[in-house]
Formats: sequence, structure tokens, C-alpha cells
Amino acid sequence: MGAHSRQAAVERISTRVIESIADARDVDPTDLDVPLYWEIDLEALDRLCESDTAALEVTFTYDGTTVTVRGDGRIEVGSAVYEA
Repeated sequence: MGAHSRQAAVERISTRVIESIADARDVDPTDLDVPLYWEIDLEALDRLCESDTAALEVTFTYDGTTVTVRGDGRIEVGSAVYEA
């Protein structure tokens, strides 16, 4: 588990995804080559994940890496898993 694995519940899921991707790539979030909003609609992702559906699963590709956001708060970046 990386440094960004435990976040406050009020934080937007899109922010957690950015931090998880940066952590998996061992870079600062501001040093990511591709802005996340180029790959996925951040507002839509946040709205989807606000629902109380544990069965939710959103998968997309970010700069060649598969990212999965689960309703239970887990974020998977490639083979790395970040818990809520």
C-alpha cells in the first residue's frame, strides 16, 4: 500500500485516482505526463462513485495502464491496489 492509500472520506474519488496513479508510478501527482481529465470525465466519475453501490466498478485506461475504481473505495492501478 502506498503513501496515498488512506484518504479522508470527503475527498473526491477523482483526486484519489490521480494520487493512486502517481503513487503507482512513483511520481508526484503534478508530474503525471497526461492529465486524468484527458482520459475520463472527472465530474462523471465523482458522481458515479458518490452512489452507495458497493457493486460499482468503473474501469478505464490511463496512459496505457488499466485503472479500476470500485464502489467499496478500492482503486486498482495496474497490479497495485489502494484501499479507501
